[in-house]
Amino acid sequence: MKVEFAKMNSDLRWEDLRVILAIYKSGSLSGAARVLEVSHATVFRRLQGIESRIGASLFERHRSGYEPTLAGEDLAQTAERVELEILGAERRVMGRDLKLSGTIRVTTTDTLLSGMLSPIFHQFGAHNPEICLEVVVSNRVFNLSKRDADVAVRPSISPPDHLVGRLLGRITMAIYGSVDLVPDKTDDQEISRLQWIGPDSHMGYPALEKWMEDHSYHDRCRYRVDSLLAMLWAAREGAGLAVLPCYLAENDAGLRRLGDPVPELETDLWILTHPDLRNVMRIRRFLDHIGESVRGQELITPPGKF
Repeated sequence: MKVEFAKMNSDLRWEDLRVILAIYKSGSLSGAARVLEVSHATVFRRLQGIESRIGASLFERHRSGYEPTLAGEDLAQTAERVELEILGAERRVMGRDLKLSGTIRVTTTDTLLSGMLSPIFHQFGAHNPEICLEVVVSNRVFNLSKRDADVAVRPSISPPDHLVGRLLGRITMAIYGSVDLVPDKTDDQEISRLQWIGPDSHMGYPALEKWMEDHSYHDRCRYRVDSLLAMLWAAREGAGLAVLPCYLAENDAGLRRLGDPVPELETDLWILTHPDLRNVMRIRRFLDHIGESVRGQELITPPGKF
């Protein structure tokens, strides 16, 4: 048995462990194929080859997907540990990079990119032509420890403790409606009679859902979408009132703000990176540029003025 185990280990490569881990996490060959950026048939062929070489079945196919056997679970957990070691080594090597060149992968939300960051990113690229920016627009939180991205610019009440970064300011939110829907002067009674646009269950904005429910706007909501940008589009078309970031909606000629910003919905804006990357020259340059540019925005409350 010991001889067979030693032989199995010698036959396993990191690419094999990546395949096993991808199937384990996604629960399907098609999901693993998307992660690995290969075809479904390639994943199937690689899995068959691995199982043949080590002489053990790693997954059982059920209606719900691919379930790991005990051997598959063991190797998947090993793969997770190896992955963390490799990613940690990559970050440490990157941390010694003192050149203003290379790639920065940054993730942010659709609203921040559309309402604020796009010209800032363009300006950074113009000033640093040897640095390539890869911008991932997503409202889900990326895992910076696993190199899903190098830098994240996003709103957060409590950013993860294992990351480092800067508080850029505070995002204010207010009620907006189409200029055709909302008269110049609209009192609270009129607001309560108008239809509302709200977040759906996939958006993940419990603070806004609670605020709308507390103010009885929840019952007036007949239009729900899964992003703030979609809420802005719907409000602009006159579908109802919506709570939107001031940086996104204030200068929109098709919208009119009703009242002061909503204090309960203010959110901190952070730029975050992994500790191993903070001394990479291009990352530091990027952090400085974003920090200075965002703090100059009129509709973002700078730190120290909260």
